[in-house]
Amino acid sequence: MQRILVIEDEKQLARVIKGYLEKAGFQVLLAYDGRTGYFIARQEKPDLIILDLMLPEMDGLDVCRALRRDSDPIVADVPIIMLTARIEETDKLIGLELGADDYITKPFSPRELVARVRTVLRRLKPVGSGRIENRVLLRAHDLTLDPERREVRVQGRLVDLTPTEFGILHLLMQHPGRPFSRAEILDKVQGIAFEVYERSVDVHVKNLRRKLGDDPRRPRYIQTIYGVGYKFIDEVVSEKLSA
Repeated sequence: MQRILVIEDEKQLARVIKGYLEKAGFQVLLAYDGRTGYFIARQEKPDLIILDLMLPEMDGLDVCRALRRDSDPIVADVPIIMLTARIEETDKLIGLELGADDYITKPFSPRELVARVRTVLRRLKPVGSGRIENRVLLRAHDLTLDPERREVRVQGRLVDLTPTEFGILHLLMQHPGRPFSRAEILDKVQGIAFEVYERSVDVHVKNLRRKLGDDPRRPRYIQTIYGVGYKFIDEVVSEKLSA
């Protein structure tokens, strides 16, 4: 049973979210302030965190920042869905820049939140059976993407990506040379057509480029197509591994 940590100081809302998630088959942990939530995340290592932006003790942005900098890779890579009552786009983009995978604005439907949780967790599932003969690596010079193990390496160095960042890179590498609009990327990577700012794709791509060491002014991998979106510009070779 997958475990979800809900860090939300509105106790009634937290209990409503907990109820819907439990009906959907998840185990739920609750924290009502940021510091406690961060402590539980480090101790319990949940499969996903639902994180409110406005929290006592330690706000959601600080919690997100601390999680992404944690020395434990399991904690640092945990998927995060941010909840926000703020209407300013800047607040949401800051959360995405810090490594949140998605956000949802209050008030929201608990069913929509459950759907988003399922979508993010679905992106974490291996695409194959795990047997080495079924593994196909995608290579572009010094960049390697392993869909089966959900690993990305640059010059042999393992690069930690959020599920959304991995999904965007995987999508682009599967179709080198083909431009994707921001709306297409959201639809294909998120899996559901949420009402999400398309600019959030720009933030995820910015983070992805930084982690890959890809200069947007002289891109090796991801090129911006102005007025359209993004494409993978390098040639990609599929390499099937055999036992």
